[in-house]
Amino acid sequence: MRRRTLLSLVALGVLVFLVISALLARAFSANGAEQSAITNLVKAEAAGNEAGMLARIDGCAQSASCRAKVAHDAADLRRPGSVSVINLQPSTSFSLSGMTGTARVAWRAGSSLPIVQCVRVRRSGDVISGLHVHLLELSARIKSNRRCPSRY
Repeated sequence: MRRRTLLSLVALGVLVFLVISALLARAFSANGAEQSAITNLVKAEAAGNEAGMLARIDGCAQSASCRAKVAHDAADLRRPGSVSVINLQPSTSFSLSGMTGTARVAWRAGSSLPIVQCVRVRRSGDVISGLHVHLLELSARIKSNRRCPSRY
């Protein structure tokens, strides 16, 4: 009886460990999803691809002011060459549930000087049902030594 109880407790401990590990892995994967979404957005921007930018920013296609800002950014920040993200400060380092925050991205295309922008990001869901990343807004270019503005 004792041996059976001990084996059951060990099995239960292993199961709890695996469940917690899976939930934490799911939470940490949201940072990767955020980085991927932001990288795809700045690649579309560097290519001057307004439609690609509109598709990646939630609700932007329905807003005249957002469409105008995207058109301006796509024209102003169009750069030849491959895009590389130099630095990305995610909107949060860790979240088990939804939240809204600001990410700061520094990128360059080809041999251009670095471009720094801010992206408003909303993470929705939770580790059980799944975390989803939504890009809400992209700032204009900011100076490299500046913090992200509270409104853009």
